[in-house]
Amino acid sequence: MKELLDFILRNILGKKSTYTVEEENDGSIVKLTVKTAEDEGGMIIGKGGKVIKAIRNILRIKATLEKKKIILLVNPN
Repeated sequence: MKELLDFILRNILGKKSTYTVEEENDGSIVKLTVKTAEDEGGMIIGKGGKVIKAIRNILRIKATLEKKKIILLVNPN
């Protein structure tokens, strides 16, 4: 799950951006936290939250195939 999110973020933000993805597995729940610079947080969220909704939908599809639930948090520093 972390690899998929990293792939998506790398293509949205570019290779020069600095961000970290933390993954916590708690049985059937996977919690992903993205920590990024404050100006890049807006690029992840997008206008009206459209980008973050699309990312969550992609992750939710993969989580459903693995019979898990996903929680995605974006934490700009």
